[in-house]
Amino acid sequence: MECRPGCAACCIIISISSPIPGMPEGKPAGIPCIHLTSERRCGLFGRPERPEVCGGLAASLEMCGTSDDHAFAYLEELERLTAPDM
Repeated sequence: MECRPGCAACCIIISISSPIPGMPEGKPAGIPCIHLTSERRCGLFGRPERPEVCGGLAASLEMCGTSDDHAFAYLEELERLTAPDM
């Protein structure tokens, strides 16, 4: 399965705890990655500085479903279930 152009759910919804270029504290959940282009594509795709965590995430029917709405809802629930207790 390939990413749907313009979806970007994984670049917006998930948190990244490790430093990424331009975001030394990582990326908070629900905040678009600073490398997300205006076309909602990864500006680091194919570049060596792209974080390993991003490169390791692959589109799947379970995560992405058949719509952007499904992807956002799935990842929001996953983020909620895996968030540290405050």
